[in-house]
Amino acid sequence: MFHRPAVPPLLRSRLTTAAVALGLLGSLTTGAWAGAREPSPPPAPAQVTTVGSTAGSATPLSGYTIQSSAKVTDSPATVSSPGYRTTGWHPAGARSTVLAALIADGVHPDPFYSTNQRKIPKADFQVPWWYRSDFTVADRTQRTYLDFSGVISAADVYVDGKQVAKAADVNGAYTHHELDITSLVRSGTNTVAFRIRPNDPNKNLTMGWIDWIQPPSDQNMGIVRDVLVRRGGPVALRDAHVVTKLAVPSLATADLTVKAQARNDSSAPVTAQVRGSVAGRVFEKTVSLAAHETRTVAFGLRLDSPKVWWPAGMGGQPLYDLGLTASVNGALSDTAHESFGIRDVQAPLNPSGDRQYRINGRKLLIKGGGWSPDEFLRWDRTYVEDRLKYALDLGLNTIRLEGHIEPDEFFDLADRYGILTLPGWECCDKWEGQVNGDETGDKWTAADYPVAKASMAAEAARLRDHPSVISFLIGSDFAPDATIEKTYLGALKAADWNLPVVAAASDNSSPISGGSGMKMTGPYDWIPPNYWYAKREGGATGFNSETSAGPDIPTLDTLRRLMTPAELATLWKDPAAKQYHRSPSPVFNTLRLYDNALTGRYGPPTSLPDYVRKAQLAQYENVRAQFEAYERNATDASKPSTGVVYWMFNSGWTSLHWQLMDRYLDQGGAYFGAKKANEPLHIQYSYDNRSVVVVNNRNGSAGRLTTRATLFNTDGTQKYDRTVAGVKVSGGGAHTTALTLPASVNGLSKTYLVRLTLTDASGKEVSRNVYWLSTEPDTLDWAHTDWYYTPTTSYADLKGLNSMAQVPVSTTASTDTDAHGTSTTTVTVRNSGAGKTPSLLTDVHLVDSAGKPVLPVKWSDNEVSLWPGESRMLTVTYRTADLHGSVPRVRVSGWNTPERTVPAGSPGPSGRLSSR
Repeated sequence: MFHRPAVPPLLRSRLTTAAVALGLLGSLTTGAWAGAREPSPPPAPAQVTTVGSTAGSATPLSGYTIQSSAKVTDSPATVSSPGYRTTGWHPAGARSTVLAALIADGVHPDPFYSTNQRKIPKADFQVPWWYRSDFTVADRTQRTYLDFSGVISAADVYVDGKQVAKAADVNGAYTHHELDITSLVRSGTNTVAFRIRPNDPNKNLTMGWIDWIQPPSDQNMGIVRDVLVRRGGPVALRDAHVVTKLAVPSLATADLTVKAQARNDSSAPVTAQVRGSVAGRVFEKTVSLAAHETRTVAFGLRLDSPKVWWPAGMGGQPLYDLGLTASVNGALSDTAHESFGIRDVQAPLNPSGDRQYRINGRKLLIKGGGWSPDEFLRWDRTYVEDRLKYALDLGLNTIRLEGHIEPDEFFDLADRYGILTLPGWECCDKWEGQVNGDETGDKWTAADYPVAKASMAAEAARLRDHPSVISFLIGSDFAPDATIEKTYLGALKAADWNLPVVAAASDNSSPISGGSGMKMTGPYDWIPPNYWYAKREGGATGFNSETSAGPDIPTLDTLRRLMTPAELATLWKDPAAKQYHRSPSPVFNTLRLYDNALTGRYGPPTSLPDYVRKAQLAQYENVRAQFEAYERNATDASKPSTGVVYWMFNSGWTSLHWQLMDRYLDQGGAYFGAKKANEPLHIQYSYDNRSVVVVNNRNGSAGRLTTRATLFNTDGTQKYDRTVAGVKVSGGGAHTTALTLPASVNGLSKTYLVRLTLTDASGKEVSRNVYWLSTEPDTLDWAHTDWYYTPTTSYADLKGLNSMAQVPVSTTASTDTDAHGTSTTTVTVRNSGAGKTPSLLTDVHLVDSAGKPVLPVKWSDNEVSLWPGESRMLTVTYRTADLHGSVPRVRVSGWNTPERTVPAGSPGPSGRLSSR
């Protein structure tokens, strides 16, 4: 526990989980894909929160009214008293930054469009803002507490006209606080008021946006997690958690240690009965506590044949529930509830010095993406769930959270879906200011160390029971020095943290934890696909904590939603132009490297649609190559790849770079390139040695497989064909080389196509992969590698794709709906051309009657390539409600396929939407 002497008597900073049973675990949707949201509608004026009297209850404040302190002349005592008139104030949600509230209230236009965000004056947020909320209490027989974290950057706190905490103590986005306000609370209406200080990520241990997006003008000042009003009797239960030790490799038993703090908040000694249950096992203890004494209560038990938690694809995700009660003289005093999973995580360094994660004794290649919350930290559980489902659809197993550590519900969802998480502190601001040399971020003062310790302790206590959490990165670009590391490790130990602690996301070491076993060698901007196969820099060796080829241009639908016509013209015509929707960084604020490569490899764009068309092709091949290279090298005897985190998984706003899907959850080349690379049983081409490899991401082995590799000129003329039967491959990420393509083939055009197929023993095609390559490969200038990219001295000549004949693709579609609000549209696409030319990267989009994409969606496959006479049946599932009453339609287009939209059915009497 961290307790500063300067804290007023009413303030206790207790490093507990603040976990609340809100019924969220039971409400997870499993059959529907939730929708990408427009900015939330204006919140209603803050309602008075009704707080019950049940011991152990925790009620979140329902919302606030907020106002700039520059417009409030009344004293804090007056502002924080019940009955104060807030005419002219703005409504804010229960978790809201200042700017999020103002946007919702219509003060500022959509900041995600054009350069609207630039017009929001920063001066408005250089002064404190008031957050005010009322709650009612029917009686005063129970004790009352305020429990919260997520204040950015600091706050003076008042209750019913009295100051109960100072900003010097309520400081930092992650510190957790519990204020005993029992003596102040009255029957009837009570008022809580926070006077929020301005935020500066370079000066405060909070959150910043680095070079990801254009930062919000308010720097996210506000309250971004729930403020809870807790009720209870004389003895409070806090810090409840379960320490698990699983027998590995047998998985036959698990030893559990249940712990909690029993705290006597009364001025007299008490005897409490602490009773708990886990997995049908009941246990209890009698605890005697002196006045204001706190004691640790612990119980040990062993489970035989425990239900073991696994990442998705490796097994199930069972969770256990812990329930605790404390009673005094037979009356319930408090309750505590926690969900937890049983699993074992190890992450030793391999002989190459790289970190290798093992879950329950089994190695796995970390395949992840860097997470971004909404720019204004607006919590939308459905939108978050949509993105996590996208991660599973992409075949990823991990999300990295560099700073911006999301609320409890995020980790609840990750637990349920089996998605691993790598939380940690962020780079490039105050968090690393002490150790990052001349980079941004103020040096630490004596006052920062206790804030850092309290932040680490609070997050450790909050995250430790989530089986999805597999380590904590105490550094990002830089590792902490000895003093800071000792501060962090002390807090982690006190919180019973039993997971790996990683010194940094870069190739750095700290005095106690040692080497990170990770690398941060880029790239962050465009490089060619063959880059990923080199076992150097960002290539497929070791654990690369953040890397990608930079820009990810969204679909044309999305581009038209985020930019003006003039901006769209500049986008495709001027590579040197500064792009507001790329990055505030001078390194990444243009698309010069990307556009030069696009022109050099595919030819200059002739229009906006042509630019986007080429971008999708380029992004597909590059993202695919990144994941394929890391997958192929994962089981190498020398310098294997152990982890790769795509930078980034998503963007917090409407962006032109670092995203596998866009803000609106539309899917393009980057998305489907990743999905193809990470399919469970996969055939792929190696850019470095021309080998054709089968990778098996399933648990079990696969045998009696047949591989086929065929090479074509761009006109469809076949120039090479080879089939290899009897291929077998072990499971768990193993690979085998089926064949190697020849170095040269007679008559092959400068730009050519490679079609790879993998069929099972019954002849069913289980994987297909199509590449577009050149006899003149991309050439890298390794000697001039920078921290963010390696120059390309000559480009692969893929311009021959421009001469491919247009190919018609016939399409039929039908739709079924179920009783749970989910629709499934089945689409059959067929290359109906009379010649030899394939339809390359044929894209199918589900749209409404106005032609607007229906999102989010889950496709069985997409962006497929079809040779004449070939057809593919694709399915797409989505929430019926996301049609908004429209009839679904299917829009088909492709590299050399004319765009065409066909109906996908109309409502039938049985709920079936049938084609017509």
